[in-house]
Amino acid sequence: MADECAQPLVSVIIPALNERGNLPPLISKILEVLGEYGVRADILVADGGSTDGTQEEVRALEEGSPVRLVEVRSGHGLAGDVLLAAREAKGRVAVVMDADGSHDPEAIPKLIQPVLDGERGMMVGSRYVPGGQTRGWPLSRRLMSRAAAWLAWPWVEVRDPTSGFFAVRRDRLLAVDPRAEGFKIGLEVMLALGEEMRAGESPVSFPDRTLGRSKMSAKQALLYLRRLFSLAGGEVTPANAAKFAVVGLSGLVVDLLVFQVLWSLGFGLSMSHIASFFAATLTNYAFNAGWVFRETTGGRLHGVAYGRFLVVAFLALFLRGGLLALCHDGLGWPALVSVVAAIFATALVNYLGSVFFVFPKSTSQRSGVRWRTAAVGVIAYMLLLRLFYLGVVDLLPEEAYYWNYAQHPALGYLDHPPMVAWLVTLGTALFGHTEFGVRIAAYTCWLVAAGFSFAFARDLMGKAAALKAVMLMAVLPFFFSAGFIMTPDAPLTACWAGVLFFLERALLGEKRNAWWGVGICLGAGMLSKYTILLLGPAAMLFILLDRRSRRWLRRPEPYAAALLAAVLFMPVVVWNAENNWASFTFQTARRLGMKTQFSPHVLLGAILVLLTPVVAAAAFQVLFTKGRPGTREDPSGEAGARRRLFMAVFTLVPLSVFVLFSLTHEPKLEWTGPLWLAVLPAVAWQMGQEERWPAARLKVFFQRGWMLTFIVMLISLGGLLHYMTMGLPGIPYPRKMALPVAWEEFGQSVEWIKDSLGYPAAMVVGMDKYFIASEMAFYNRQDLPESRQTASRNLFGGDALMYDWWSPAREQYGKRLLLLSFKQKDLADPRLAPWLKEGGPVQEQAVEKDGRPVLRFYYRVVRYGAPVPTPVPKG
Repeated sequence: MADECAQPLVSVIIPALNERGNLPPLISKILEVLGEYGVRADILVADGGSTDGTQEEVRALEEGSPVRLVEVRSGHGLAGDVLLAAREAKGRVAVVMDADGSHDPEAIPKLIQPVLDGERGMMVGSRYVPGGQTRGWPLSRRLMSRAAAWLAWPWVEVRDPTSGFFAVRRDRLLAVDPRAEGFKIGLEVMLALGEEMRAGESPVSFPDRTLGRSKMSAKQALLYLRRLFSLAGGEVTPANAAKFAVVGLSGLVVDLLVFQVLWSLGFGLSMSHIASFFAATLTNYAFNAGWVFRETTGGRLHGVAYGRFLVVAFLALFLRGGLLALCHDGLGWPALVSVVAAIFATALVNYLGSVFFVFPKSTSQRSGVRWRTAAVGVIAYMLLLRLFYLGVVDLLPEEAYYWNYAQHPALGYLDHPPMVAWLVTLGTALFGHTEFGVRIAAYTCWLVAAGFSFAFARDLMGKAAALKAVMLMAVLPFFFSAGFIMTPDAPLTACWAGVLFFLERALLGEKRNAWWGVGICLGAGMLSKYTILLLGPAAMLFILLDRRSRRWLRRPEPYAAALLAAVLFMPVVVWNAENNWASFTFQTARRLGMKTQFSPHVLLGAILVLLTPVVAAAAFQVLFTKGRPGTREDPSGEAGARRRLFMAVFTLVPLSVFVLFSLTHEPKLEWTGPLWLAVLPAVAWQMGQEERWPAARLKVFFQRGWMLTFIVMLISLGGLLHYMTMGLPGIPYPRKMALPVAWEEFGQSVEWIKDSLGYPAAMVVGMDKYFIASEMAFYNRQDLPESRQTASRNLFGGDALMYDWWSPAREQYGKRLLLLSFKQKDLADPRLAPWLKEGGPVQEQAVEKDGRPVLRFYYRVVRYGAPVPTPVPKG
């Protein structure tokens, strides 16, 4: 008797509906396995109203065995039935498994032991970890299962969150919301208790049933989606979805009516769509608050809800503007058809914004669940926003300049390595010489950087922090621009993230093969931008400081990684050797030879711009506050100290180089951008952890600052893209903003001038460093290599970077040139005379965008002569 009492009691809950033939052998096997394992069984069959004799079969088994029939008709599906049965369970640990024989009782011991030992709060029998499998499943069921798991993936730590086979402490099972419904009770448990559940997985083989019929159906799939949204914090019900659709259709009528009236009266596309959008949206809000989400709002219009509604409205507006411009300007669709497509595409933003942000569930959600939901929403929105605008915003001069790299293939270039040219070449080969073709590589590089950063942050701080780190990458100015604007910073950021991930795996995870990843990413990064070399001394310093990592000094792998990186970098070395080491000199002696200027304040300002003040403050707080942040499982031990050291070294070593440089020279705005990837996991981990902070003022600052930062950045970035593409009513383009939005129109004006003067073959020469020459080469209506040939002030002795290689002065002797500048004095300067055989008058031309003048430029047609020693000033 004493031995029996010493044995732990495990309750096995088997939800069943018409499973008469499957239950007897299953129960017999469970008793056999648990008996051999030394565990007492308490088996409860939760019958939901069987009509095939299942109840009679179970009652027959009750005699002389620890089997009980629990008649449950919860009205909430399998989940509700399990919860009712759990109230009658006696064991400290509960095992939930299907009655159809697809869950093998042999796997129960591996599930219950970590829970009995207190190592885990829950163990899931997983089909999707190594060793797990689904045998005999039809393809449709496998796809449905994978899709369900993928949809739940952001909110859980396990790979198989929809598994119905798991062990959990009974008290935690009873803590689940009694309104839980559907088939996925395991998911309910994980989301009810969040990260504190410490769920683990054990592989199981899951064959298809041999007797009876599966309960899975389209209705159950919809119920699963509804419940998942509810668990994530959204007020989603069939009733409010239907009501929202009715309100949306009425708003569609208002939207189209107002748009058509304004468009027919001659208002521009931007004004018409913005006015019609807000006319429909304001009407919709009143109906949504007073009718659709009445259970949440009580029928009253709340000030906080209205403020949140405005945020969602602006986000939907800017996303809609991008799609409208893409359809109308990019694809050439009629205005009315384009606006209809934009309305339907962005209706989803309004609905999801309403259910998750404007009118969320009145029941409190765990902070971790709210942050994960926010991360999913922000990342998805920003991916769509950039994708819609990618091909409709005019190229910036830097992008046009790097597109010219691709038009002049080489192993290297004066001011940067060739990776940016290779990526632009690939993008334009796939999508043509378009803005989308140039920028798609930047978008792809962001996805690569986000993937590496997610894995890096997950290994350091856990999955929740990893999701928030990617969310920060989606909105912080540097990372947003690196994923939209095609410059060397795009591949550099992807490679920097890759090096950090593989270094963490090598140094902290002690994986020897990770050094190959380090070598490949470092080599690719050196082909992108030389600053990635700063990770080399950082790695050496970490190895010297970290006792466990010093063994790598005696291993061949780090040296092999360095050699691999050097081999990948050889094309740049070859180009420099053939060109008098021009690029190496440009990036070293020339940088250091710049005018001396004390600029730490400039560096700090750049950091605040790149990261925003709140994120910058959080980063410095992490770096310079002892003992923070904590780690996933060991906040104060050796593992936590090594992780903190890793993040600090790989942030502060590169940063210290830029600080030293700023003492005597002015740094560029974007230089420090990639180095913050190392500390981003810790910053992300701190989001939502403010209640643990002893400093009350810091707690309040960050609690208010995080949401404000995300809202401001989302609206600002979306508004900027809309402004650059379609403008905003009542906000004219200032002089400095006119160029970025009107380069295409500028190119059209230049082509008109060439035709009207009768010199269509005249070479365009921009009298600035490279802006005009690069943009005019791209925005040339004649898609011919010779027509895209332009030159810059290098023809008159000025600095023009690669144009000395692309358009050398000796090749232009005797040719007719069309000189362009935004300053009249550049073309009228008498010091140009020695270079000119013939010189026409300086003339002025206006550039219009959407029927409005936005800028003016000057032009002059000349015939080029032999150069003379006196150069034109470079100012």
